[in-house]
Amino acid sequence: MNNLNRIKSLQETLPYLHDTSSKKIVIKYGGSAMTDPDLTFSVIQDIATLSLLGFKIILVHGGGPAINEWLKKIQLKPKFKNGIRITDSKTMELVQMVLSGKINKDLVGVLGSLNVRTVGLSGKDGQLILADPIDLYADNKVGKIRVINTHLLEILLENQYMPVVAPIGTNESGLSFNINADTVASEIASAIKASSLIMLTDTPGILKDSNAPDTLYPNLDLKNLEELINNGTIVGGMLPKVHGCIKALKNGVHSIRIIDGRLPHSLLLTLLSKAHVGSVLTL
Repeated sequence: MNNLNRIKSLQETLPYLHDTSSKKIVIKYGGSAMTDPDLTFSVIQDIATLSLLGFKIILVHGGGPAINEWLKKIQLKPKFKNGIRITDSKTMELVQMVLSGKINKDLVGVLGSLNVRTVGLSGKDGQLILADPIDLYADNKVGKIRVINTHLLEILLENQYMPVVAPIGTNESGLSFNINADTVASEIASAIKASSLIMLTDTPGILKDSNAPDTLYPNLDLKNLEELINNGTIVGGMLPKVHGCIKALKNGVHSIRIIDGRLPHSLLLTLLSKAHVGSVLTL
């Protein structure tokens, strides 16, 4: 790219940089898009770029593949129901260790090296995410969110810190609950009245055929989403993602996208260009 083309590219981004400080964006990053170190660094660089441009970003991360690897090391088999990890006490201890102690701090460290002021949190810090058990089974530590402590998030954003959130919830007794990261991202976006929610995942978006990337649904409204759930097109790990997006739409988050985190600079293309990336969800 010559110098004139660089200037033209810069000029083309200017309309998207208007009043960035008023734009609160929740980004969820997870799935196998996190397993490639080079790709992960590229995504974090893009998030850092957006932060340095003035966008107020809350980063919510998952870590399923890493959790599965650690479960194998201690000879526990991962179990899922409707895309949600079944979590007993022993698994919960490991989940908390991997998400809060490893992945969260690794992301905070990389962002810090890129001159982004970050604070790593789980839902237990400042009771950020108060949760209840998803069912009454004695040893199921999967949680459902009761309330998000928006005050803590707003304090951090107002002071130019990026919250990096691990999807662990707590209750008044200090117990830990494993919560789906897509659900956490959607609930946070709803609670803080985010201008945009972006789900970075390991597929091109919502597909008619999960094995055919060219069957992407580029635009879906609420009615379309409910039809795709009812006819079995949306299943597995995409199910909690879409359920969360539907709730966020109903709660006033106007811009929601599910995009391919493996696509180079998909995040920047989404926010700083006219490019149509992934699936755009609307009311």
